[in-house]
Amino acid sequence: MHNIVQYQEFLSAYLQSQYETKEPRNLYEPIHYILDLGGKRMRPVLTLMSAEVFDADYKKALPAALAVEVFHNFSLVHDDIMDDAPLRRGHETVHEKWNINTGILSGDAMLILAYQYFEQYEPLIFRDLAKLFSKTALEVCEGQQWDVDFEDRTDVTIPEYLKMIQYKTAVLVAAAMKMGAIIAETSVENANLIYDFGLNLGLAFQLQDDFLDAFGNPETFGKQVGGDIIENKKTYLYLKAVAFSNEKEAEELKSLFSIQPEDNTDKIERVKALFNSSGASKATQDAIQEFTFKAFQTLDKMNINIEKKEMLKAFGENLMGRKV
Repeated sequence: MHNIVQYQEFLSAYLQSQYETKEPRNLYEPIHYILDLGGKRMRPVLTLMSAEVFDADYKKALPAALAVEVFHNFSLVHDDIMDDAPLRRGHETVHEKWNINTGILSGDAMLILAYQYFEQYEPLIFRDLAKLFSKTALEVCEGQQWDVDFEDRTDVTIPEYLKMIQYKTAVLVAAAMKMGAIIAETSVENANLIYDFGLNLGLAFQLQDDFLDAFGNPETFGKQVGGDIIENKKTYLYLKAVAFSNEKEAEELKSLFSIQPEDNTDKIERVKALFNSSGASKATQDAIQEFTFKAFQTLDKMNINIEKKEMLKAFGENLMGRKV
């Protein structure tokens, strides 16, 4: 087994080895640009790690890992267009640096390129990878559409919100891990358990992201704290606060989430106070712990040695150990 930094280095080297100068340049240069912006690349790292957990050489999983990374970045290019986002990882978004049409077309090409990486596997493994990938890609699109729909709805429920973040975020984490299991040709039970591990960890991660958006330290969180509040996003925190508050405070919260003042300082502080006083903050932290615990429970059922179970648990604890 290797550590996370080593997996990141293996993936970066493999990515660079795949680049070639192709025409038309305005199709391929944006693809290289977004992929070179980096990030932690945790999803493809999970594919490499999962393959080694089930006793395969990580090198065998590199094409699938890169498929996961290319797909993830395809979704970011299109999400940035939908959100009219100017920056991604501190740099200009693809549609800002080029134009919207280029962003759409380069994104489309990335989705096709992701599938091509699976062609490097023998037929049975290719079939299982492609089947899982198609299911996951469609679910990510469904999750994104629900996220868009929820912006205009005032009746979003907790189960609906959890389903949305499961599809938009968690299924790709789960699929990335199951791909490693498929490549290692482990048992169906092990492959399904590592999927469940990734799914629950992905849910916990997204809920923690919601929490840190409101209560994180700007110096360590890496994004603008209070961004979801400014954008009136109906996160788990918001939904719990509305459910737990008395009628007057619930109406105040709904009112605050219907305005966009020039200076959001007072709005952010008042919303955070309501999150705390209503018990929504604690409920969110409890849910994060619950999904993390569910992930760890699947490890007990997995047919792998104790050292590898401990390594997966340590990875989960490290992932969920982001500071507020």
